[in-house]
Amino acid sequence: MIEKVSRKVVRGRKHARVRAKISGTAEKPRLCVFRSNKNIEAQIIDDVKGVTLVASSSVALKLSYGGNCAAAAKVGADLAEKAKAKGIEVVCFDRGGYLYHGRVAALADAAREGGLKF
Repeated sequence: MIEKVSRKVVRGRKHARVRAKISGTAEKPRLCVFRSNKNIEAQIIDDVKGVTLVASSSVALKLSYGGNCAAAAKVGADLAEKAKAKGIEVVCFDRGGYLYHGRVAALADAAREGGLKF
């Protein structure tokens, strides 16, 4: 019999593949996305030091519902604003094992509109 593999395990494998190729530095930190059913979170991370430079989430913004594209766009815009304040302009995007579609794409587009380059 074939054993069933959970979605969480499959996403973990995809994320490991992405992380093997992408790493954040002080000059070009990594923009990491985490998506759940109810919320979305994003961080800008310097992997060399192991430090989160900037973070934003639908929970921190106190949005009524964080599981839609509108909330993801607000999180992306907020993250770009905070990054600009810290002098971060260029990042590498880490989709976190999720498809670049829907909420993940909305967050990325809003971050680009906010002035981040990736």
